[in-house]
Amino acid sequence: MPENSPETPPQTVIGSPQAALSIRGLYKRFGEKNAVDDLSLDVPTGSFYGLVGPNGAGKTTTLSMATGLLRPDAGTITLHGVDVWRNLIEAKRLVGVLSDGVRLFDRLTGEQLVTYSGLLTGMDRSTVAERVDDLLRLLDLQGASGTLVVDYSAGMTKKIALACALVHAPRLLVLDEPFESVDPVSAANIRDILQGYVSSGGTVIVSSHAMDLVQRMCDHVAVISAGRVLAAGTVDEVRGGSTLEDRFVELVGGRHHAEGPEWLRIS
Repeated sequence: MPENSPETPPQTVIGSPQAALSIRGLYKRFGEKNAVDDLSLDVPTGSFYGLVGPNGAGKTTTLSMATGLLRPDAGTITLHGVDVWRNLIEAKRLVGVLSDGVRLFDRLTGEQLVTYSGLLTGMDRSTVAERVDDLLRLLDLQGASGTLVVDYSAGMTKKIALACALVHAPRLLVLDEPFESVDPVSAANIRDILQGYVSSGGTVIVSSHAMDLVQRMCDHVAVISAGRVLAAGTVDEVRGGSTLEDRFVELVGGRHHAEGPEWLRIS
């Protein structure tokens, strides 16, 4: 375990100059468990990047550290050359985050919540109002703009959280399970929005368990297990001629070929 402690800011190093996100030697320990264990990764600017791994692999912990939500024990993280943990406010201006399971201020209406998120970034009220209208329309939430977020369905909550992440037009968008609980029509609309964002020069990182979705949407992917990167590169490089799901299972292991116990066979 490195000597860096949570109270000691990592030393400033600039990763790949082409990277929207550069991670070097990242560690995070919870009790006796290394949740992230010497992880290094570069996410190219303008890419649609998938981050996949089994439950407990360290994906959410890594993304939380990369976006300034959780301090690392050791390692360096830069967003477009900005050291996250030495310049936290500057780094947070560059990134929009949709974190799975993070509570929202759900006693606000949808419109109020996105407006509040925009004002927090320092934008003037007229610009925020214009962007809020655009986002509510794009995400089909205009009819629920005056409804308290606490009364939203799971899918609507996911969409309003995405609007909060997008309102300040970040250069990097980090999404943890963005399509979970979202209906197929809304999911298709969100994919179109994200593809347009990437086409215009933005970078998207998606953490997901849906291998088919990652293979269809993403141009780059990293497979993480036990807090380490097992493979990273373009989707075609990582899957190596097979499906991404088959390659994932091959890398991670744990597949059981038994048909199950005798008592589970109906006929």
